[in-house]
Amino acid sequence: YKAVDTNPLSLYVMHPFWNTIVKIFPTWLAPNLITLSGFLLLVFNFLLMAYFDPDFFASAPGHKHVPGWIWIVVGILNFVAYTLDGVDGKQARRTNSSTPLGELFDHGLDSWSCVYFVVTVYSIFGRGTTGVSVFVLYTLLWVVLFSFILSHWEKYNTGILFLPWGYDISQVTISVVYIVTAIVGVEAWYEPFLFNFLYRDLFTAMIIGCAACVTLPMSLYNFFKAYRNNTLKHSSIYETMLPFFSPFLLFILSTSWILWSPSDILETHPRLFYYMVGTAFANITCRLIVCQMSNTRCQTLNLLLVPLALVVLLVYLELSPHMEPILLYLLSIIITLAHVHYGIQVVNQLSSHFKILPFSLRKPSSDLEVEEEKIGL
Repeated sequence: YKAVDTNPLSLYVMHPFWNTIVKIFPTWLAPNLITLSGFLLLVFNFLLMAYFDPDFFASAPGHKHVPGWIWIVVGILNFVAYTLDGVDGKQARRTNSSTPLGELFDHGLDSWSCVYFVVTVYSIFGRGTTGVSVFVLYTLLWVVLFSFILSHWEKYNTGILFLPWGYDISQVTISVVYIVTAIVGVEAWYEPFLFNFLYRDLFTAMIIGCAACVTLPMSLYNFFKAYRNNTLKHSSIYETMLPFFSPFLLFILSTSWILWSPSDILETHPRLFYYMVGTAFANITCRLIVCQMSNTRCQTLNLLLVPLALVVLLVYLELSPHMEPILLYLLSIIITLAHVHYGIQVVNQLSSHFKILPFSLRKPSSDLEVEEEKIGL
């Protein structure tokens, strides 16, 4: 596992902070348990906002706003989750327990965290006259997903994971914004930031600008640097670009569904639609990470896109508007179960192969103990 982190915020602020925090954890605490805990905090934030702001209208004028203490809780938990994501690897090196399973667990859950993080942030501005439309948020979600998979595309081709600058900056900034929202109220974000430039516009510009001006240029630079040094792992353009095929198809299918939807599915069920797209993306990314780790060829087509394609076909054939939400719920359940099943299978196989316990630092006394420790549905 090779990773390069050149972000000044990460190098000079967060890493020293994490080096201090990791000393608090007992040496018997498994790194994978730290990783899982951070992920579950983000899921909790997502569900908490789903309860207080189910339709993303809570921050709009004239609607009942999210209580201030909720913003404080979400801000603290977001920063704690970010901290746990930063110290899990340090705990692994500290306890001499670094494994391929830890790499997959860390980055695999990170890929799923993208949708929880972005959708939770959306509630700060919400939709309406002072907010961001659900389609704009859908576009911003894809900008974040693209930025994430770009880093793993680099690793697939160069063998080195170049950590994106935008991640650390966004996590710290958003954690602070949550707390500020609790103090000043969502009404403060209605006012112009500069001249007629609203805070919602700043939010949009920061996400797109970070991806276009920082993440993408740095990724291309790292790729062409490896090309010049003749260290690329794949020689053909087809093999090089293969990791983008399934994400691009996911984008085409989900966007087509939105455009052809007879019931305007994104307007009526935005949170579930975001979740469905984010979970399918996470499965695609996890399979790419496994290919990186095992030096195997990237899967051309993710099979989870097949049921999505069938649903989109039905929508195109003028499916009944009453059936469309039902299909979205069913598809979300299918994709979730398939993704969780895939994760459990991979964790169990790695645990058996390396004879390790996924959530414990104890060495198994026998193969039977490894079998007993496996994750079961």
